[in-house]
Amino acid sequence: QVQLVESGGGLVQPGESLRLSCAASGAIFRVNTMGWYRQAPGKERESVATITRSGTTNYADSVKGRFTISRDNAKNTVYLQMNNLKAEDTAVYYCNAEVGTRSRTYWGQGTQVTVPS
Repeated sequence: QVQLVESGGGLVQPGESLRLSCAASGAIFRVNTMGWYRQAPGKERESVATITRSGTTNYADSVKGRFTISRDNAKNTVYLQMNNLKAEDTAVYYCNAEVGTRSRTYWGQGTQVTVPS
């Protein structure tokens, strides 16, 4: 089994920053695409940012220019640097990873990010 553990969430004021981390562990031979998703109350889960093993990134329009996704392949870890946070960024953030030759999908437990209005 593969486990993904997120950390770094919290409550911050508008305009401030947070850095989320997600480390994959367990029966891992290769971690392919990794990403961050978020879900706010009453809304469906949405993709925030993804990154391939080779470093190709994709961002939601709402976070472009503010968030940066990166990864350390040797540590099977993905990061999300979140700058200039806004109230609309408030959500539970989930780490996602596609693992192995079959690209099985795994999810972290989620970490809360709260930005008051």
